[in-house]
Amino acid sequence: MTLSSVLHSTEIEADALAREATLVDGLRARGSVLIGYSGGVDSAYLAAVALQALGAANTVAVIGRSPSYPESQWANARAVATQIGLTVREVDTDEMNDPRYAANPSNRCYFCKGELWSRLVPLARELGIAAVIDGTNADDLHGHRPGMAAAREWGVTSPLAEAGLTKSDIRTLSRLRGLPTWDQPSSPCLSSRLPTGTAVTPLRLARVDQAEQALRALDVSGDLRVRFHGETARIEMTANELGRWQSDDARERLRRAVVATGFERVELDLRGFRSGRASEPAGADDIAVLGDSHESPALAGTR
Repeated sequence: MTLSSVLHSTEIEADALAREATLVDGLRARGSVLIGYSGGVDSAYLAAVALQALGAANTVAVIGRSPSYPESQWANARAVATQIGLTVREVDTDEMNDPRYAANPSNRCYFCKGELWSRLVPLARELGIAAVIDGTNADDLHGHRPGMAAAREWGVTSPLAEAGLTKSDIRTLSRLRGLPTWDQPSSPCLSSRLPTGTAVTPLRLARVDQAEQALRALDVSGDLRVRFHGETARIEMTANELGRWQSDDARERLRRAVVATGFERVELDLRGFRSGRASEPAGADDIAVLGDSHESPALAGTR
C-alpha cells in the first residue's frame, strides 16, 4: 500500500468517525432505545454503538420473526448479539396473513414494516423505552423505500441516516470495532426474491431460503439471490463468483443443489447480481440454462 493510499484511507476513517460521534450524541439525547434488529450490517453496528453510548440497561434489540426472515440470518443475528453483549428479544409478526402484503405489490415493504412497528412501538412503551429506532442509513434515503413511510407513521426514527452515515461508513466503522458483519453481504427479506405481483407464500419463501443455503454450502460467497419464477430458480451472484462457476461440472453442481430444494428448472443470470432485479425481464443472452430436474447431467448447460 502506498503512502497516498494510506493517507486516503486514514482520511476516510476520520470522516466516518466524526459522523459516528454525531450518532453517539443523537443516541444519548434519546436516553434509551429499542432497535428493530435483524443482525445485518446496519442494525448490528447501530446496536454496538448504542450499547457503548447508553449501556445495556437502556438498549433493547428486537427481532421480528416471520417466514420472510432467513433462518441463517436469524442464527447470525443471535451470534453477533452474543459477541457484543446485546440482549435480544423476539416477536412474531403476521404480515403473511395480510392480503395486502401477500399480493406482493410494489409497496409490499410498507405493510411488512407497518406490522413490525405495530408490535415494537407498544413493546417499547411497555418497557419504558424512550425511542424506537431502525437501521436505515443515509444511502437508503435516495432509493424506493416504502417501508420508511411506515416507520414515520409509527414515530420510528433513523439515527444512522440522521448522522449522515452511509453503508460504506458503516462497514468501515464496523471493521474498526471488530464486528464480524463489516463485510457481510446484504440480505433483504426473502420476499424480495419474488417478482412484483407474484403472491408471497411461506412455501415459496422456504424454497428460496433452502436453495440459497444449498448454494452457500457449495461455498458461493458474496451477494447471492435465488429469484423465484414459478418452477424456475434464477441464480444471481457477483461477477467475481460467476468466474468460478464457468465449467460444465461446476454448473452441474449448482443445478443439482437447487433442484434438490424443489425447483424444476435452474438458470444462471450472466449479468451478475444487482439489487432489485427480481422483476426485471432477462434476454436469451443474459441467461444460462443449467437444466431441469428431468434432464440428465450431460444435457445441463447445453441449451
